[in-house]
Amino acid sequence: MYVRPKKRLGQHFLTDMSVAQRIAAALSVSYCNKTLEIGPGTGVLTQFLLAREDIELCAVEVDSESVEYLKVEFPQLNLIEADFLEMNFEGEFFERFNVVGNFPYNISSQIFFRILENRNRVPEVVCMLQREVAVRLAAGPGGRDYGILSVLLQTYYDIEYLFTVSEGVFNPPPKVKSGVIRLVRNSRTELPCDELLFFKIVKATFNQRRKTIRNSLKSLFPQLSSEHKYYSLRPEVLSCDQFIELTQWVENQIKD
Repeated sequence: MYVRPKKRLGQHFLTDMSVAQRIAAALSVSYCNKTLEIGPGTGVLTQFLLAREDIELCAVEVDSESVEYLKVEFPQLNLIEADFLEMNFEGEFFERFNVVGNFPYNISSQIFFRILENRNRVPEVVCMLQREVAVRLAAGPGGRDYGILSVLLQTYYDIEYLFTVSEGVFNPPPKVKSGVIRLVRNSRTELPCDELLFFKIVKATFNQRRKTIRNSLKSLFPQLSSEHKYYSLRPEVLSCDQFIELTQWVENQIKD
């Protein structure tokens, strides 16, 4: 049975077994063994995850053609036909689970926002995505790659860029290289500030990243009257902890 890659789903099926094996091996399962593969497609990565005796694997696939193929090729696979972005994580398996997969380029950011929403359930993520995005997520403060998702994810996860994957190992080949990263949940259980306000400030400042913090915050909170020591800086130089500090200050200012 041949599964046709579908452009509308952003499907680029991995064909290189050695790359799939490296991705499967990169998952440490140090925190739990339950693992959810997002978008297994034709199961190139799935086969190596199933071969690991230390992993209890479940896969979620939205493409019905891929689901039919996977049921035939991997009858032992716990397979859910659903859209990860719309899943309701209920049941014993989803109390705590790792995430692994070759993420579709067109929805990778949305996948990470869902992971953020469920960060206390997801201790580890190993994934392949567009190299430019992978570099951005792992980037530290001070460079142009550092952005909204860098800050939000690094607030709760330690992120490591693992390796680059060339265009030629996919069907069909994408126009850009891919990158594999690993995210491991850090010890931060909650923020010492209003979380929604933190998210709002990070997004607002990076959406106007050429402006200083002062200009971004003044347009967002006109009632701010005093000055903060980060006001003359641009958002890309602030660490996660500094964004938390800034949020605490704004929180106190707008309460007055």
